[in-house]
Amino acid sequence: MVSLTAGSPLPATRVGPGKRRAARRVLPGFRLTLGYTLLYLSLIVLIPISALFFKTFTLTFEQFWAAVSSPRVLAAYKLTFGASLIAALVNLVFGLLLAWVLVRYQFPGKKLVDALVDLPFALPTAVAGISLTALLAGNGWIGQYLEPLGIKLAFTPAGVVIALIFVGLPFVVRTVQPVLEDAEKELEEAATSLGATRWQIFTKVILPHITPAMLTGFAMAFARAIGEYGSVIFIAGNMPMVSEITPLIIIGKLEQYDFAGATAVALVMLLISFVLLLVINALQAWQRRNAGAPA
Repeated sequence: MVSLTAGSPLPATRVGPGKRRAARRVLPGFRLTLGYTLLYLSLIVLIPISALFFKTFTLTFEQFWAAVSSPRVLAAYKLTFGASLIAALVNLVFGLLLAWVLVRYQFPGKKLVDALVDLPFALPTAVAGISLTALLAGNGWIGQYLEPLGIKLAFTPAGVVIALIFVGLPFVVRTVQPVLEDAEKELEEAATSLGATRWQIFTKVILPHITPAMLTGFAMAFARAIGEYGSVIFIAGNMPMVSEITPLIIIGKLEQYDFAGATAVALVMLLISFVLLLVINALQAWQRRNAGAPA
């Protein structure tokens, strides 16, 4: 028995490690929150993707192969993935330049330029496609001066690339910009004091720090471009074997009530996109390991 007198301290109460861990949790109930997470993920992602697989499996292998390897579909794959890759690479370069200017320089209208970067996020994709077509068509504000020179952009694969550049630019800028803002300028000053040139500072100090963010922005822009539909159909011309994108192939099959064929083409796009994202994520992990390794 423990006797307490006036003024004596209360005996210490032992708290088990489990209770201490529970006290540190912001959201109590790990099993409950995990259950809600898995339920939400299943409803939003896993069940729709599972339905895509199940519908495709109603086809025989010969029917599946015929649906995904016809010349028209192969041409659409080539245009979709090729234009998406070109657009993502262009955005990688010019998105980095734009993020650099917004972070490192002060100039009149900077806030306006910064706000305009997010315009493709807020603008409906169909409006973007109509606007680009009005600019680049043969009777458009810009196209009327280019077509006499033999440069035709609207209703060609070049127009598809331009539309994908437009919708993908914010992903690179908004991914690289905060990393540049958090970069330690003391390292650049130290490199300058040791006699490094501007190019050496950029390639040896800045670029390794922002490369993971650049790869992430590239992956996001590439993934967005692969699935883009609204801004492309107006400027592409949708000519089979020339300027027809894969999402339009899927829409066409759905309109013809060929649901299994549409899901087969969609499944191929899903698998290719997933593999490409895995490769890019592996490159990011490799870059982080190299950046954290001791010199």
